[in-house]
Amino acid sequence: MEPKQLKIQNHWLGTDSAVHEKVSGKDSGLFADALPDTIVIHYTGGPSARSAVNTFRNPQVKASAHIVIDYDGTIIQLIPFNRIAWHAGVSHWGDRHSLNRYSIGIEIVNPGYLTRSGSVWRGAYGDTYGEEQVMEAVHQNEAEPRWWRVFEPEQMQACHQLCEVLMQTYGITEILGHDEISPGRKQDPGPAFPMDRFRGRLLDTDRSDETPEEKPRERRQGTVTASSLNIRKGPDAGSERVTDPLPKGTSVRILKEENGWLEVETVIRGWVSAQHISER
Repeated sequence: MEPKQLKIQNHWLGTDSAVHEKVSGKDSGLFADALPDTIVIHYTGGPSARSAVNTFRNPQVKASAHIVIDYDGTIIQLIPFNRIAWHAGVSHWGDRHSLNRYSIGIEIVNPGYLTRSGSVWRGAYGDTYGEEQVMEAVHQNEAEPRWWRVFEPEQMQACHQLCEVLMQTYGITEILGHDEISPGRKQDPGPAFPMDRFRGRLLDTDRSDETPEEKPRERRQGTVTASSLNIRKGPDAGSERVTDPLPKGTSVRILKEENGWLEVETVIRGWVSAQHISER
């Protein structure tokens, strides 16, 4: 699916690129001058976009966010970007406290950590997931591995594009996870979200390694067929891994091929063994 062109007018995304479900009475007024300058990324902790939106619309729930991103990449905006939403809670980063006052909150539909029951993994609300939808990883603020629901490529693409337009419009200089500004209290977006690579691509303006022939519309497409697939810096098994393995079913763009290896790109970029990629 080709990404939609996102545009912001009067602090709202255009209705051709986002759904508006306006929430009133769930913000703390306008940002101060020169703010927001930060994006905070969360997972919803629930099974669906509708459940997240209903929660934020509930007047008894003292929480809100600017954006919810559904599994299929649909972007739902609840609060205009010039108003302070209630997404960060007790938080700090550097010499700042109460990050709501500085940041736009993006909630991505994802249940977070899961409990395994045989061949099924369950979320906190009884929602179930299969092997191709989960990964085992250690959270940066924890010591033991847990099971996590992977983020869909469509969600990652939508979030990336949204962050780009927010950066262009508001001069965003920081992209943070909730687990970074509230360590020990929050786990989102967790290890299934490749935060370092994600914000590195957005905040690093050097794109010298990208050539015109590598535009997304010209790339081959593929899907990971192994239960998990290591992604490495170079085209050999001894090369350093870029990040956590790609889970089965991950969609990738194929950039290059070399000696039985493919350079691929999702939100991250690296090399994988060609035998575990099914082209389409």
